Amino acid sequence: MKSLLIPAALITAISLAAAPKIEQRPFGTADGKPITLYTLKNKAGMEVTISTYGGAVTSIKVPDRNNAFADVALGFDNVAPYISTTSYFGALIGRYGNRIGKAKFQLDGQVYEIPANENGNALHGGTIGYNKRIWNAKDASTPKAAVLELHYLSPDGEMGFPGNLDVTVRYTVDEKNGLQIEYNATTDKPTVLNLTNHTYFNLAGAGSESVLKHRITIRAEHFTPVDGSLIPTGVVQSVEGTPFDFRRGNVIGSRIDADNAQLKLGKGYDHNFVLDSPVSLAQWVVKVEEPNSGRVMEVYTDQPGVQFYTGNFLDGSALGIGGAYKFRSAICLETQHFPDSPNHPNFPNTILRPGETYHSVTIYRFKTEQ
Repeated sequence: MKSLLIPAALITAISLAAAPKIEQRPFGTADGKPITLYTLKNKAGMEVTISTYGGAVTSIKVPDRNNAFADVALGFDNVAPYISTTSYFGALIGRYGNRIGKAKFQLDGQVYEIPANENGNALHGGTIGYNKRIWNAKDASTPKAAVLELHYLSPDGEMGFPGNLDVTVRYTVDEKNGLQIEYNATTDKPTVLNLTNHTYFNLAGAGSESVLKHRITIRAEHFTPVDGSLIPTGVVQSVEGTPFDFRRGNVIGSRIDADNAQLKLGKGYDHNFVLDSPVSLAQWVVKVEEPNSGRVMEVYTDQPGVQFYTGNFLDGSALGIGGAYKFRSAICLETQHFPDSPNHPNFPNTILRPGETYHSVTIYRFKTEQ
């Protein structure tokens, strides 16, 4: 029997054809500069699109139990709405994700002030956060996965934060229908840092009326209550006996309108959950299930907290790829260190110093159930 010899050139061609690819196209302009949209795909058909404006995840297409694909991330088909919106759709959030009370913090005896943009507080990095910055992009794909690398140098003093911060964020779409977001950063002065992603998810499909029938499980025995301006009080409270107990899973809408002071303050869920320790990428910390489609999303992270937000400030005025994005028509699961940590010594430390490297990984993995 003769052996089959395949020319090396053909093997190379076959390998290149099978390798993951990233497609790109123009997405408009911002500040007179071209913005590019990148599409990452895997062999199973999952597609994720990411913009160089704000590092925004604009679309995530995954199958349901019948292998019908739908976009499960709220987004827009051009850059203009991302420039005008204040709802952080899909955005890369920094320098400090979530809120800093009274828009200031003290570090090594010096007070730093951030431009306030919500009730006298600093939200998601101030008036011009990383969601409004243009990022440099590079295709960093491997033979096994499509990888997009974004880079931004945040100058010393930008939005009041100290230190030149060198930030790299890698988005990977793997063959297990996972979107991995890996954050790396270094600084030349002590600073505070809390990077996250603000994608709005609806597993029934972007533009679906509500997420209130989604079922969510959060591995968290505690959460951090907030005051009237949604700043943590500093208390770490047990979820036992409260509408914040999702340890065994609950339908989101089952208790969202309960007579509970914390829910009234947030107009629903908009709270940091303290994830059970130890947190590891080996085990999901949040699981979301949509009964009609059978879609399931598992969240893996190495961060100590996750902000569970039920789209309480969406009002239908944003018209996106999926139509009008209405009240409670999506959820965000922002993996993070705690909001306002720089002002609460009992919260996990968010200080990054010269010589240290900030490194964090979060994975949103999609599956189906019958």
